[in-house]
Amino acid sequence: MFEKAILETAGYTRAIHSISRKFGSTQIERGAATLFFVNQEGYALTCKHVAQWLSQADQINQKYNTFLQQGKELGGGQRSALAKKLGLKPDSTSEMRITFVDCVDQIKNMKFFLHPEYDLALIKFEGFEKTLFTNVPKFKKDHTDINPGAMLCRLGFPFPEFSNYQLNTQNQCLEWAESGNKRSPRFPIEGMLTRFLGDKNGKVYGMEMSTPGLRGQSGGPLFDSTGKVCGMQSRTKHLHLGFDIEEKAIIAHGKAKKVNDYAFIHLGECIHVSVIKEFMRANGVSFEEE
Repeated sequence: MFEKAILETAGYTRAIHSISRKFGSTQIERGAATLFFVNQEGYALTCKHVAQWLSQADQINQKYNTFLQQGKELGGGQRSALAKKLGLKPDSTSEMRITFVDCVDQIKNMKFFLHPEYDLALIKFEGFEKTLFTNVPKFKKDHTDINPGAMLCRLGFPFPEFSNYQLNTQNQCLEWAESGNKRSPRFPIEGMLTRFLGDKNGKVYGMEMSTPGLRGQSGGPLFDSTGKVCGMQSRTKHLHLGFDIEEKAIIAHGKAKKVNDYAFIHLGECIHVSVIKEFMRANGVSFEEE
């Protein structure tokens, strides 16, 4: 149903990869999010919470770089005092590196435009000479025929399988490496549009899907079987179904057990295409409709 649409959407949907670690730890954590380009000028859409996460990386790294520079000649006790002064703790992220996979050939600057109300943001890549995405999306022109019962699909990068990173023990810094796997596989997930989402003024700003948007798919496009963009994956909510099981006696692997189970349904929430187009027009960003 979505085979051709997924191939078309994959041409402009890209992954954001992150590596991070807590203060004093050598364990590296991988993360991912999604964006999709809307024109050849370097504008891309993603979630506001993703854009804020990207902005946090700079603040985190600046603090850690200050610690490395000022702590070079300090002894153990003084280094600990400096870390405490800077707010670096073993249970908090002290370093984070971000890379944008197959987006543009080089990035000299980035600008963020955050929607004042909804989980929506524009990113403007600057300083590139060549784009690495192959096409741009067509946004659904008439959104009035998107109604509950419609089958739609999302595309993103929820499973970070990249391995092109390392901890430079000499410099005590995370860094991207030339070796290893640089990409993670894209992953589509379909679902039925169940309900519209409205704000306190009654404006429809989003759509609820019968299936979850997976971690890492935030910022990915929501599209129909023809490939037209109908929205963008934002978040997933978890509704308690009330089918609770407590101290239920069962036989598992030949042994009697008592189990508890509390059932939830996981529903994806997407920003509506009408809000996305309104936001792009307000910021003078060109896009295609069909």
